[in-house]
Amino acid sequence: MTLAEILASLFPEGHDVTVRDGLVSGAGPLSGGRITVIGIDGDTPLGVDGALQLSRCVLDAIRAGDGAPILVAVDSDSQRMSRRDELLGLNECLAHLAKALLLADRSGHPTIGLIYGHSAAGAFIATALATRILAALPGANPSVMDLPSVARVTKLPLDKLEDMAKSTPVFAPGLDNMVATGAVHVVLDPDKPLVDQIRDLIADREPGDARDRLGAERGGRPVARDVARAVIDQARRG
Repeated sequence: MTLAEILASLFPEGHDVTVRDGLVSGAGPLSGGRITVIGIDGDTPLGVDGALQLSRCVLDAIRAGDGAPILVAVDSDSQRMSRRDELLGLNECLAHLAKALLLADRSGHPTIGLIYGHSAAGAFIATALATRILAALPGANPSVMDLPSVARVTKLPLDKLEDMAKSTPVFAPGLDNMVATGAVHVVLDPDKPLVDQIRDLIADREPGDARDRLGAERGGRPVARDVARAVIDQARRG
């Protein structure tokens, strides 16, 4: 689905969401109130300027004090890898956006990510993965890091990583693997109204981060939840 189709399915009565230079912002009606919409469209890379603009939208929503949900729609490239962005502290700006979304969630604003295209690396982490619940549409292509990049970082041969990725989802990009690890909570049905599906996700969300539980149940991260619990228990005893 295109962003225009997504917005039409979300807001059959109209909305004020706009796209400028690949950045999405605005709001629309939902369940008698409003839902704030931010995001990235058109496979746009996320740089310093974009991260700060989106952060401002999130902080403005928090300041409104109405507890309105925040939807983060994502079809991005990776972070903008330019000398200017790196010198201006791109890593800090991406972290600022992620922390703004975390603050929104803790301040009573349900945060829902919706990936409908591509996304990778820092841009994926600071937007889609920074929300409490991440949904996807068929055809989405998310990845934290592609396998050639993983090979460079880990110094493992690419063919070995490709073989490992066949049975271990954490080594592999793509929507199916993100679902298996619990990073993507649910794949939505584009043939049904998205407004109903997003409303249900907000209503049925559970407290805390469910990704470790989902990863264990789906077999994509079979031990991560137990390891995390053991570390927490040990820290509390120490």
